[in-house]
Amino acid sequence: MIKITDIQETQTSSNPIIREMNEMGHEQVVFCQDQETGLKAIIAIHSTALGPALGGTRMWNYKNELEALNDVLRLSRGMTFKASISGLNLGGGKAVIFGDSKTQKTDALMKRFGQFVETLGGKYITAEDVGMTTRDMEIVRKETKHVTGIPMSMGGSGDPSPVTAYGVYMGMKAAAKYKWGTDSLKGKKVAVQGIGNVGTNLVKHLTEEGAIVTINDISKERMDLVAKQYNASIIEGDAIYDVDMDIYAPCALGSSINDATLKRLTCSIIAGAANNQLADEVKHGKMVMEKGIIYAPDFLINAGGLINVYSELNGYNREESIKKTEEIYHTTLEILKKSELDEITPHEAAKQIAQSRVRSARRN
Repeated sequence: MIKITDIQETQTSSNPIIREMNEMGHEQVVFCQDQETGLKAIIAIHSTALGPALGGTRMWNYKNELEALNDVLRLSRGMTFKASISGLNLGGGKAVIFGDSKTQKTDALMKRFGQFVETLGGKYITAEDVGMTTRDMEIVRKETKHVTGIPMSMGGSGDPSPVTAYGVYMGMKAAAKYKWGTDSLKGKKVAVQGIGNVGTNLVKHLTEEGAIVTINDISKERMDLVAKQYNASIIEGDAIYDVDMDIYAPCALGSSINDATLKRLTCSIIAGAANNQLADEVKHGKMVMEKGIIYAPDFLINAGGLINVYSELNGYNREESIKKTEEIYHTTLEILKKSELDEITPHEAAKQIAQSRVRSARRN
């Protein structure tokens, strides 16, 4: 991860941004700025070995440019793994826009962002992510055809959140099958952290199956609404990590699995929609494994949304997208078996398979 001190080392070492790109294997990073609209954005293209780099745009109030850069680099690499392990002919990319999506997002800003995407000539295809909506993608579409997740009325797939949630649900059931010998979640205590569009759809699947669900979110209003709709319990703040649970489902931002939280979590399974859940992939992946917790790799089980928008490229077919998303169940089981057999973490097992497909494409 790039640190502020790295910037001060440029006189004695290589540029820290180039160094980080090299270590993570990125092909290109584009910094975008427009004074008139106030746009500040970064587009990161990790790999185009399997196809164009497809990945959503996130609008977030980052503390500084370094935090945003670290986020987009990790997220874009995760998209490469996600596409590869899902068998999609796509590379990995991601974009982040600096700012508060509720107060600073304008149509003019989104159009200008679309113009920057267009300059890449299809090497990067965008879609919606945190802080973005289907309508935003419709605005971007006015400036570039290299966008997915557009409204169904325009021939697109619409909001990918329901399919993302369904994929997480499939991965969670597979992890349950591996851990307990049955994939039934009836009576299982599940703590869902983050109840945005994906988290809420996941709560719906869980409660319909009879799981006992506890929800957690920064929005009290949102929690009250979802709790009432699905008869879920509410837990506020970081007390979520102390809840008596069978399954922890992180569906907010990344790095929620770290030194501090692992001392508190007592779950048997971690399976959620958030990207980059492990603060340190190696260290915390091993700590999770040592605690006897089954970890369903995030970039595998949250791939439903990518699968859904990918289908737009050749004419959207909802049934095919759902069918492809259901394969996450079987892939998750295969990864967990490989993890046990090779004595490596599930994250590493999934990453090895994803990287192998990318390397093969580069050779050919």
